[in-house]
Parts: sequence; structure tokens; C-alpha cells
Amino acid sequence: MKSLVVLALVAGLLAAPAPAPAATPPARTAPPAQTAERASTARTIHLGGVAVTLHSGTTQVVTVNRSSGHLARVSLYQRVDGRWRRLTTTTDGRIGYGGLVQGSKRRQGTGTTPLGTYALPSTFGTHRQRSDWDLSHRLIRSGDFWVQDNASDYYNRYRNQRDGGFRWWLKGHPESSERLTDYGKQYEYAIVTTFNQSQVRHRGAGIFVHVNGKGATAGCVSAPLWFLTSLFARLDPERRPVVAIGR
Repeated sequence: MKSLVVLALVAGLLAAPAPAPAATPPARTAPPAQTAERASTARTIHLGGVAVTLHSGTTQVVTVNRSSGHLARVSLYQRVDGRWRRLTTTTDGRIGYGGLVQGSKRRQGTGTTPLGTYALPSTFGTHRQRSDWDLSHRLIRSGDFWVQDNASDYYNRYRNQRDGGFRWWLKGHPESSERLTDYGKQYEYAIVTTFNQSQVRHRGAGIFVHVNGKGATAGCVSAPLWFLTSLFARLDPERRPVVAIGR
């Protein structure tokens, strides 16, 4: 009988479930909000009250901060010894008569200035390139246009009428292009921006930083003559300059 009892006890022990292992604590990770904040900080800074999306290698930024109506404060910042320094500024900047709009929502002919950050790759104007101008430059010549013809492969491009490819003869038409020689004062000094570089039709063409006219612009950013001459002498392609337009 004793042997039967011992066998029953052994069988019961073998059938009993093993104790569950202790739970392993979850790995510690950084809070998602903090991770997102660090990523955002790495891409965006604020200068002169304007959010700037830095391009790779950018150490020069022109900020455009609307003050009231079509007026804006326009400033040039440069990164020196690890810090951003304001080199020059004007309170007599201008924006479009239609106000400001998100770049992706802009429509041609609305007189709006696109919000956002855009590269400043080149210049053009009524003067030949000088030794202290480092950006690529074009001298305006007879027949030069900035194409705003949505049917053209050269939409939002610099083009001479002799080269064809756009309806340069359109006048007073929603898709008429800008004859650059017609704006000798504003385009004495003009800096090209990369707004709508991908040529999205009807989004708009020819958004520049140029010399002030009489009032608001048709969508460009403008500033006094002295400010533009200062930009021409200071902007350096190796610093990957951009313009950041904010509210």
C-alpha cells in the first residue's frame, strides 16, 4: 500500500503546472514627444520671428517678417562661430498686395507671397556682374522674359523670345510673361528664389527678392536699393543662402 501512495504522490507532482517565470520589465525608451522635439529642432530654427527650414549647409538666411499690411522687416543673418548674427536689416520691405499664403496653396495672379523657405541660387539685373558678386548672375537683355505661360515647357524659367517655346507676345492676358526690361527700377537688382522650381502649373512664376517699387509687389519680396546691393555683395553660394518668409 505504501508503494502505491508514493507512486500517486510522484504522479501528482509531475502533473502540476510549473510556476510562471517572473515578468521581464519593458525596455526603457525616450518619450515620443521628446524624440519628435529633437528631430524638429534639428531641421527648423527661428530668426527674426520667422521659422526657417535650414537646407543642408545653410549659413546665410534672409528673413521676411510681415509687420502690417504689405510691409515687412527684411533681415540678413549669417552663422558665425556657431552663432547666428544679424548683419543688416530694413523695416521698409514689401510683400504682395494679396498678402501671404502657404506656398502649396498659392495661385497665379492672386498677388500673394508664398510662405516658406526657398533657396537663393542666382541673380539678374541691369548691371554686369561685379567682382564681389558671388552668385551666378545674368545681365538683362532685350527680349528677356520670365515665363508665366502655363502651356510652355519653360514655365517659371528665364527665357529670351528669340529662343521661342512660349507665347511672349501675350499682353494683358492672365498667362502673359514678364518682359524683364519693363521693370528697370525693380529689376536693377533681383535675386531668384526656388519657389515652384518644379513648375507646378498655375501655382505662380517669378517670385524674386528685388528693389522696391511704389507699393506692394505682385507676389515677390522687395526691399530698398541699398539693401539689395548689400545682399548682392554678401550672399555666398558656399553658404547655401535661403529666404524664409513668415508672418
